[in-house]
Amino acid sequence: MDLSYLGENIRKLGFGLMRLPQLEDKTIDIEQTKEMVDLFMEAGFTYFDTAWAYAGSEDAIRQALVERYPREKFQLATKNAAWNNCKTREDATAQFEASLKQTGAGYFDFYLLHNLGEMRTKYFNEFGLWEWVQEKKAQGLIKHAGFSFHSTPEELEAILTEHPEMEFVQLQINYADWENPAIQSRACYEVARKHGKPVIVMEPVKGGMLATPPASVEKILKNAEPESSSASWAVRFAASLEGIITVLSGMSNAAQMEDNLSYMKTFEGLSEKEKETLKKAQEELKKIPLIPCTTCNYCAKVCPKEIGISGSFTAMNYLTLYGSKEQALHQENWLVGSHGRKSATECVKCGKCEEVCPQHIKIRDELEKVTENLLK
Repeated sequence: MDLSYLGENIRKLGFGLMRLPQLEDKTIDIEQTKEMVDLFMEAGFTYFDTAWAYAGSEDAIRQALVERYPREKFQLATKNAAWNNCKTREDATAQFEASLKQTGAGYFDFYLLHNLGEMRTKYFNEFGLWEWVQEKKAQGLIKHAGFSFHSTPEELEAILTEHPEMEFVQLQINYADWENPAIQSRACYEVARKHGKPVIVMEPVKGGMLATPPASVEKILKNAEPESSSASWAVRFAASLEGIITVLSGMSNAAQMEDNLSYMKTFEGLSEKEKETLKKAQEELKKIPLIPCTTCNYCAKVCPKEIGISGSFTAMNYLTLYGSKEQALHQENWLVGSHGRKSATECVKCGKCEEVCPQHIKIRDELEKVTENLLK
């Protein structure tokens, strides 16, 4: 097949494995994951995205996918987070060996240097991982090497100029962040395409926030298509862009999988009318000041006080969107205290969280607002 770009023949919905279904004891529900994998594969979709840093995910996909399907029938991607408690090159490369063992995949179709940008990029440079990933490629253990990125278009430009050997880029792209000055989705996408790199889309539904958008936004979407889910609009927006390998959706249950498959099986791009609807939704969203947290929880890995930062922000956004302090406190109690994390009131303002936040949130300021507006 003569392809104009890498991944053109991969269907435009990818199964993101960061938010897999859980049992009551918080372990991954392998049986439901198997059901979701089967639905996905039966519909003709083949791209699966995990990471060494996603607790239990690589082991789960070994059981649900790798041990149940011929290896050549799917693409598996995983990632290396050299900034995550790695002191040496050996610490970082050990993640790759662990990923091979945990997935049982034999090789990775797509391998990513994970969450580049700001202070995090230096670890990949210092440990020589750009060269190392090419060695693994030469050994046949990696088919395609790229990186995921959360920072400015200027920094992306510099990395791609320095490393033209990277074959693809994974970017946060969704209709809410397309022109968001903190994320700059459109500008980063344009830099990648200028360098001729195809793009894998992450966070198309913005950590679930665009699955249940504010009532004023949902009204616009429902008026246009009463039967379509709000999440479907978000995924279709990203999938309609040129040069996309696939759009990752972090599905947490079979119902979400079935919804995504219902419209992506036959997706051919957005009509002019659909583009107009999304433009109206974007305008409406701009009027609402939300904390742009996607619950990646990188902050939680470095917080010395073990504060439930993402849970606090989800609760605060709930208060902003729906105006119910009672419901927002219920969210905070569940997402913070019930998950063994400390309250926003414990913040000592050390700033470690802000160094690793892909969304560039002023976390210390926002935690203070959570304390003042929600917890007092």
